[in-house]
Amino acid sequence: MSDTREEYRRNGWWRSETFLDDLQRHVATSPDKSVLVSRRVADGVTDDITYAELDRLTDQIAHGLIRLGVRPGDFVAAQLPNRKETLPLTLACIRIGARFAPQMQLYRHRELDFMMRLTEARVFITLNRIGDLATAEMAMTLSQEIPSLEHVVVIGGDGPPGSLDFDEHLLGPEPGDPHELEGRALDPDDPFLILFTSGTTGEPKGALHSQNTLYAAIKGYAEAYGLDDSLVIMTSQTSMHYVGLVMTYLTALTLGGTAVTADVWNPGLYLDLAAEHGVTLFYGSPPFARDITEAQAADPRALPSLRSFVSGSAPVPPVLVERLSDTLGVRVYALWGMTENGGVTMTRPEDPPARAGESDGIVVSGMDVRVVDEENQPVPTGEIGALQVRGAAQCLGYYLRDDIYARSITPDGWFDTGDLARDDGYGGIRISGRTKDVIVAKGCFKIPVSDMEGLVGRHPAIRDIALIGIPDPTLIELVCAVVTPSGEPPTLEDLRTYMKEAGVNETFWPERLEVIDTMPRTATGKIRKVELRERFGAASG
Repeated sequence: MSDTREEYRRNGWWRSETFLDDLQRHVATSPDKSVLVSRRVADGVTDDITYAELDRLTDQIAHGLIRLGVRPGDFVAAQLPNRKETLPLTLACIRIGARFAPQMQLYRHRELDFMMRLTEARVFITLNRIGDLATAEMAMTLSQEIPSLEHVVVIGGDGPPGSLDFDEHLLGPEPGDPHELEGRALDPDDPFLILFTSGTTGEPKGALHSQNTLYAAIKGYAEAYGLDDSLVIMTSQTSMHYVGLVMTYLTALTLGGTAVTADVWNPGLYLDLAAEHGVTLFYGSPPFARDITEAQAADPRALPSLRSFVSGSAPVPPVLVERLSDTLGVRVYALWGMTENGGVTMTRPEDPPARAGESDGIVVSGMDVRVVDEENQPVPTGEIGALQVRGAAQCLGYYLRDDIYARSITPDGWFDTGDLARDDGYGGIRISGRTKDVIVAKGCFKIPVSDMEGLVGRHPAIRDIALIGIPDPTLIELVCAVVTPSGEPPTLEDLRTYMKEAGVNETFWPERLEVIDTMPRTATGKIRKVELRERFGAASG
């Protein structure tokens, strides 16, 4: 591993500096520049945090965490919407040698109990309520059940009995002794951030990253799109997971740019904020991107600064690329990546504009990809195989789950992503589905699921579509189209006729149609097909 680390450093993918060094550099050159603009929807307040203010808040929170007994190597957990406190809290953990464990808002007692016991987090930071969920009360229950969870800290000062007020205990009435921070900061290679995979199947796994694995992903992202300190970035994704925290907050910090966000997802509000603050790049997974197109079409805003819309987490349908381009007047890019490694492949400015609907892009610097068969041998061009990756942005492993992580590593050192892909014909890849998302039509033909979903998704009566395989005694698997309609639902015959007219082989046509109101999704927008298979597989008997 030491040889690999030196290679990463020689190539500039890893470095000797940290995100704290980035902060100090920008404080010295542009202290009054905004690093984070964050809207609190309920009270209509916009928090505008400069680099100098971020530096001050980081040290204040660092001293507060030490007062609460946080030691080097301890985990600090947080479950928050997009708030101004998240970025200085993240940096404060680095400052005192602690590790940060953000928790997505969809997690409830069962998931949080698992994650808090696994990490032995000492402090849990949240709001009294997030939406309809009594978050602080749930955290207090966890603290009574888990001995290692000593403190629940509530932003806003309205937490239940036994909780601590964020301003009083983490910001504190008096400045801390600067000497107590000396010598505690994490090195760039130290374990720092644990991000639990949202997971379309199975138990969540905690991908453990260092600052350098995150920096490598940021560097690849920035190089692909020519990002610099003029970046004003916005995302629909939560700051409690990779896209929001790393590809938005930490990317802006690293480059000296600005991140813009709000604590409630509202596409109209986000568009208003983008117009007001001159957002240059918007990242949104396909379902959020669709919301943006609908909101802009209903109430067009002038967005003269917006140059790029990047979409990932799931393959981007061609029709969505067209709608984004038409409604926003911007260039659309597709990206593929994972919590384990960030953005790995991306379409590029030099590609034709429609490429984002046909490809998930070429690999970024510092990473490698390959598409292989069951023997880990390259598949012929155009055929579907297992997507494997390796490189500088790859996580350090799954925290306290070395056995699970080892099962994903091939004998020659590649990480098996669990995704299926094929050569896109342009030097990049196109995601075709998940390993467990394969549909074997007629017992022998593998269906390119993502391609077919992209094609059928153009049907005017369809808002969302998922193709799933359902066990069938005569066909091995029956192809089932699950759709949410846009207006009057289509019939099965409508879909089959549509695919026929598009020149799709009859083998790939669905044999069954199910219409539902909404798709079950992970926090990053991926459709939870395991739920659909369980629901409609059981229904089929």
